Parts: sequence; structure tokens; C-alpha cells
Amino acid sequence: MTLQKIKIQGGIPLSGEIAISGAKNAALPLMAAALLTDKPLVLTNMPNLADITSMQALLDQHGVHLSNDASQKTLTLTAQTIHNTTAPYDIVRKMRASILVLGPILARCGQAQVSLPGGCAIGVRPIDIHLNGLRDLGAEIELIDGYIHARAPNGLSGTTITFPVVSVTGTENLMMAACLAKGESRLVNAAREPEIIDLANCLISMGAEITGAGTDTITIQGKKHLTGTTHRVIPDRIETGTYAMAAAITKGSIHLTNTSLNLIPTVSSLLQKAGVSLVETSTGFQVQASQESHQGVDIMTEPFPGFATDLQAQMMALMTICQGASLVTETIWENRFMHVPELCRMGANITVHGPSALVRGVPQLNGAPVMATDLRASVCLVLAGLAAEGETIINRVYHLDRGYERVEDKLGMCGARIERIDE
Repeated sequence: MTLQKIKIQGGIPLSGEIAISGAKNAALPLMAAALLTDKPLVLTNMPNLADITSMQALLDQHGVHLSNDASQKTLTLTAQTIHNTTAPYDIVRKMRASILVLGPILARCGQAQVSLPGGCAIGVRPIDIHLNGLRDLGAEIELIDGYIHARAPNGLSGTTITFPVVSVTGTENLMMAACLAKGESRLVNAAREPEIIDLANCLISMGAEITGAGTDTITIQGKKHLTGTTHRVIPDRIETGTYAMAAAITKGSIHLTNTSLNLIPTVSSLLQKAGVSLVETSTGFQVQASQESHQGVDIMTEPFPGFATDLQAQMMALMTICQGASLVTETIWENRFMHVPELCRMGANITVHGPSALVRGVPQLNGAPVMATDLRASVCLVLAGLAAEGETIINRVYHLDRGYERVEDKLGMCGARIERIDE
């Protein structure tokens, strides 16, 4: 694999239009849902990302037939037979979302073996929530040589599962498993993210009986079989927020299409509080940044509808050039400030105190060579580079390709001087 860098000449206000792609974090569980039926599942508005490719490879080795029409952003998945119930380390280590195949395969086949997952190095992501929930549904689970061995030879049985903490993938995994369990299941303290609602809507279209998605209690009536359907993936709210912040940090103006302000309620209110104008349009919304410095605002990451942890790094980049100070508090992941030293290399004034970072605004960032440490940190450095004076070189951009589709093209069409170069 050729390692690549991104080179940016900063200081240009962005102007133009960006079409938001389908949501990675919605598409991955939707792809796993194909394992619940032997009929075709057709997903439209699919993003073209490294994580999607990894999930395709995983599903392919389980026996899912995949037909990808990239020009139409359509993926057809048919799991007529699941001939392999093991999700191997070589694929799972690349992406933590691989754990999403555990519930569907176990529910349909009565057994599953899934490697303990990998992904971004942003802290411990316990899968106990998934395993304990499946145990509540009647599964026998052992951890052997780095693999989860799950068995339910007599099938799963509905029950009430109360999550100790809100877990998006935990809610998705157990909701899918419960669709094929006997009787009624209730998920209490469930995640409320738009991606949860999107998955529930797809499952309902496949014949599942689900109520309460989008609230903290989801009820599922188990079915013997699900069928196929066609489903459109929702717009990516993280990409939406990221490009809104790109307009703000460059003091530019961007029309974001194929998206909605409803997907980023807390983010939009904080951006407006900082002095950024957001105006709804028939196809999305217009982001208009002030030519004056924006005002620093305090941020605390929380489960939806709170401020998304996946937008924390990008918002911090914006705060580095705002007037006054901003306190950024991370409550979801313990290692999610790895971008701070890189921003400081560019002239930011940030002091970390445990789970909080105090950002004192500076008049100008300066271009520098920096290194991406994870997916969202990589795009945070892109934003900082767009605003900085001079040249910024971002190393390890393979992280970026896991979650952002054609980032250089989309920003380049708005006037950014950005290019990908080989090391």
C-alpha cells in the first residue's frame, strides 16, 4: 500500500456547494442486517469508503453475494445461505463495526464466532454490553483465543435488556438479534441516534415489528423470518457538521445539499451561538460565516441529541481561532484528544486537563507538517490546514478514507487548494 499525504495551502475562504454522502455509521449496520434474511437487501445512497469496503469483504466471506453499482451508489446484498459463521481477525481488526455481524449471524444460524474488534485507537470500547445482552437473550458465550464464541442452538428468546450505558452499536446489534428471537424484547436505555432510527426503519420494511426507535426504549416483536427490501441510507450527519465547520473556519460560504439541520441539532445551535449563519434551503442548508472572528463556545460531547463525539475534534479546530476561550469536555472516549499536540504544532493554544481541554483563541494558525492519529482527528487537521497561513502536510491520511468520501474533490470544488500526494 502506497502511503499518501494531503497537502493544503491555507487561507482561502471556501465558497460553493457540497453534496453530503450517505452515512457511514448508518450504512454499516444496514449491511449487517442483510444477514437476517435470505432475500436481497438493496441499499441506495451508499458512500464509497474504506470501512464500507472492509464490511463488504467481511460479508463476502460469510457467504453474502454482493452486487455494487458505484455509479448509482447502490449495493445489493443477498445472504441466501451463510456458509461461514466466523468473522476472522484479519478483517475485523480493521474496523470495530465488524462486531455488528455477531447478533444477526447468531440469531439466524444459532452460532457465531467473531474476533475481538479493532478500529481507531481512541480508547477502550467495551463489548461487554453486546455480550451480556446476547446472554440475556439466551446465548451461551465464551472468549477463546481472542474470539467470541456464541451459541444459541435452540434460538434466542425475547427479554428485557437494560443497557448500563448508552451504546449505539450495542443497541443496533441487539435490535437485529431480537428481530429473529422468540417473543418480545425491550431495549431500555437504548441509543437514540438517527442511525438507530434508520436501521429500525429498514428492519420494519423487511418485516420486523419494532416500536420506539429514537426513544430510550425500543420494543421488538420477534419474527421467524424477515424478507428483502430497498432502503435509502440517511445523509451523514458527521460529514454534514464537518463541512459546516469547514465553511466557518475559513470564513466562507457553503451550500450543503442532500442533508438536513435536523441531523445536527446541538451542533447547529452551538455554531449559531459562535456567530455562524445557518439557513435552511429546499435541498439542505446554507452556511455563511462572519468575516469577523467567531466567538468561542463551550462543548461537551454526549449521546444524541447531544454534541457528537465524532465532531469534537473538528469543533476544537474551529475554536482555536475564535475570540476568547472555549472549554471542550469529552465524556464518551478517554483518548480523544490525540489531535491536540498536532493543532498546537500549528500555533493553537490548548491545555488539556483530564477529560477537558481549554482552548484559547489565537489570531492565526500556521501551516506545519502534522500526523493524523484517527479518523476524526485527520479531518480536524484538514480544517486547521484550510484556515492556516502557509502549507500544511497531513500524514497518515488512510484514516481519512475510512469515513470521508472524496474529501479533496469536495473541498477543491469550493476553492480549497488541497491535493493528495504520495510519500
